[in-house]
Amino acid sequence: MKRIFTILLALALMPAMNTFAQSKDKAVFEPSQNSFYPNVIMKDVKAVQQRLHPKKTQKYFTMDQSGMNLPDKVSEYKSFWHTPTTSQGNTGTCWCFSTTSFFESEEHRLFNQDVKLSEMYTVYWEYVEKAKGFVKSRGTSVFDEGSEANAVTRDYKKYGVVPRSVYDGFKDGRKFYSHAEMIKEMKTYLQNVKKTAAWNETEVVATIKAIMNRYMGAPPTSFTYDGKQYSPKSFLKDYLKLNMNDYVDVLSYEQKPFWHQVEYQVPDNWWHSKAYYNVPLKVYMDIWNDAITHGYTMAIGGDVSEPGFSHKTNVALIPDFDIPAAYINNNARQFRFSNRTTTDDHGMHMVGYMKDKNGQMWYLIKDSSSGSRSVDPKSPEFGYYFFSTPYVKLKMMDFMVHKDMLKKYMKKFQK
Repeated sequence: MKRIFTILLALALMPAMNTFAQSKDKAVFEPSQNSFYPNVIMKDVKAVQQRLHPKKTQKYFTMDQSGMNLPDKVSEYKSFWHTPTTSQGNTGTCWCFSTTSFFESEEHRLFNQDVKLSEMYTVYWEYVEKAKGFVKSRGTSVFDEGSEANAVTRDYKKYGVVPRSVYDGFKDGRKFYSHAEMIKEMKTYLQNVKKTAAWNETEVVATIKAIMNRYMGAPPTSFTYDGKQYSPKSFLKDYLKLNMNDYVDVLSYEQKPFWHQVEYQVPDNWWHSKAYYNVPLKVYMDIWNDAITHGYTMAIGGDVSEPGFSHKTNVALIPDFDIPAAYINNNARQFRFSNRTTTDDHGMHMVGYMKDKNGQMWYLIKDSSSGSRSVDPKSPEFGYYFFSTPYVKLKMMDFMVHKDMLKKYMKKFQK
């Protein structure tokens, strides 16, 4: 009897069991629906914290340029052909953006060809060179984001160059570059290499490339441009036709003898290049002015963190409370370089000039950093600085230019 009852009960429950068996619940990933905690509770907590421990706004000692009649309009300058300003994003690669822009202008000046070149292709191979240098020096060589203009000529010679349309180094839908995580991962890996003395250059380079490939994508070995097939090296040789041996770097500082090729002793010259032509300040400025007034643009480098450098006007001056303009000489430059109030902060591209009513030269500077982008993006001044002559004399430490501009000085250099 009990068995019959059990069978009858099972038959009675079967429709309900079938109903539950046919129901298939789904699962999805969704953001938290709890908006009360972050939007109400934590908002109140943060508001109280802010009242009890207010964050102090940092203030900077700076020159007051208000009311001054300054040449801070691009239209006031005679400028030479250059590509539109391009942002380096959250990267320390100004050296490459400025020098790439310079070579684009050289391509136009020499061959009347307009082309946008890839900055990140060169950055990629510069990291490879830095990794090799780190292994060769057993971990004493600098591995960081900075470098110098003549790294670009070195990398072009060794690895060639590609158009930006072929390789832009963007991944994951980014609009602006950010290398913070990538450089952190590469540096952590290299410190482990140093700690374990794993000095296998082939393995180190392969690992650095693998990291960059994830963040930037692998650079091309061949590509089509204007209907023709190129490698990066053949693009430089056959399309651009730029000769990297035609470009020189000029320096003016007293800690090395003038009229010699010397090493620029800054961390970004990580491979200790001794190719810089060191000249007295007067000659330095003569070459500078001769170049820009004859249509030669230049890749320049120096200090942009000064009280006379205003990000309201993007005008760079030397205030008299720093040093009167008449007293700026080689000693003044060297003094500030030696005490580190002049630093090798930033690379830019000088693309134009003007003379004011007093006959003083001013310079139009194209820039890739966020500092030059404080104005309306639609403004003609977006991405430019305006440098006075005293600022250049005191704070711009070096420049790259076509060797034609040094022709008349070459006999003075000691071999």
